[in-house]
Amino acid sequence: MSECDIENTILKHYDIVKRLGKGAYGIVWRAKNKKNGNTVALKKIFDAFRNQTDAQRTFREITFLQAFAGHPNIIRLLNVIKADNNKDIYLVFEHMETDLHNCIKKGNVLKDVHKKYIFYQLLRAVKYLHSANVIHRDLKPSNILLDSDCLVKVCDFGLTRSLTRLHDGVRGSVESFSDTAVNSGDPELTEYVATRWYRAPEILLASSRYTKFVDMWSLGCILGEMLRGKPLFPGSSTINQIERIVSVVDKPSDEDIASLHSEYGRSILAKAFQKPRRPIETFLGADVDRNAVDLLKKLLILNPSKRLTVEEAINHSYVKKFRDPSSEIVMDHDVTPPLSDDLQLSVADYQQKLYEIILEKKAQRRIQRILRTMKLEDERSMPDRSVSLSLKFYHQGDNI
Repeated sequence: MSECDIENTILKHYDIVKRLGKGAYGIVWRAKNKKNGNTVALKKIFDAFRNQTDAQRTFREITFLQAFAGHPNIIRLLNVIKADNNKDIYLVFEHMETDLHNCIKKGNVLKDVHKKYIFYQLLRAVKYLHSANVIHRDLKPSNILLDSDCLVKVCDFGLTRSLTRLHDGVRGSVESFSDTAVNSGDPELTEYVATRWYRAPEILLASSRYTKFVDMWSLGCILGEMLRGKPLFPGSSTINQIERIVSVVDKPSDEDIASLHSEYGRSILAKAFQKPRRPIETFLGADVDRNAVDLLKKLLILNPSKRLTVEEAINHSYVKKFRDPSSEIVMDHDVTPPLSDDLQLSVADYQQKLYEIILEKKAQRRIQRILRTMKLEDERSMPDRSVSLSLKFYHQGDNI
């Protein structure tokens, strides 16, 4: 795709530098903001409202990213732009140099210290999400962005869900909602091949409910992949995925199997556990950090309620070297999308609400620019000592 496929309204504000990737649903470029010179990632979502599932995913991506914009380990969405054709959507993100998938694939790029630092930052991000009673549901190495300073940014919130029911008004600690569940009937989770390797067993086994612990399983898979240098459970099908998982996890009790809330899962597990098993240590090698193995085992448990919570994981000795409790910010309220997430609405509903949000944000940015300009003019009449700071602040403003 060339620059001519990008609307002039976009090219007016951004210089396209390089195409970073293209998929069935969109394309991403590295671009430069003409106004402030900042490098950004420009993502074009093709026909964002082609059906209810795509419309809901686009809506989730944007609304949840806006809600979690204040966390240093969550990618910042700078702008949302409606395309001229009334079908496509442009998302403007802060630019990151690579992702964890590419780092792992290159081999010896990540040392032990990098792995610990990356995982600690991941735990901080998930702690923030879970404190808002929200689950990401699609944590995987390609959704974990990195820069040359090893700074982590979690991205892709298209499958994110709020666990808060609309009639609930109860608040609690980060972990008080760990057992809050949502039904697993989302069409996106049915044989979602690209991310099957990081899916929790309860999702693979068609459980009638799932909780925050689906994210904790995914974190375990990510940690294991960093330690091993390749995916832990690269299943070729759902059944093969389950077989790979049960070959290394501790054999569950009848109570553990019942906790999955899936009759289908019960029968699948009964067959799978008849096959040969091997300790997870044999996957990782003899020189792997013992603390890492201990943490991994406590995350990769078949019974969701027996996995570590994010609070327990972030207190684990594996990440102790980098632990800074003062940096582990949490939300003081539950985050819920502007439209009900319990069922799919019409394409028109998602499109209309999203366009309303875009217009509202545009108006807010316009007001902010006016206020910054007024502040700058006031400061120009003050002594020079304050001018440089205000200019620095001004240049860090939002795009467009």
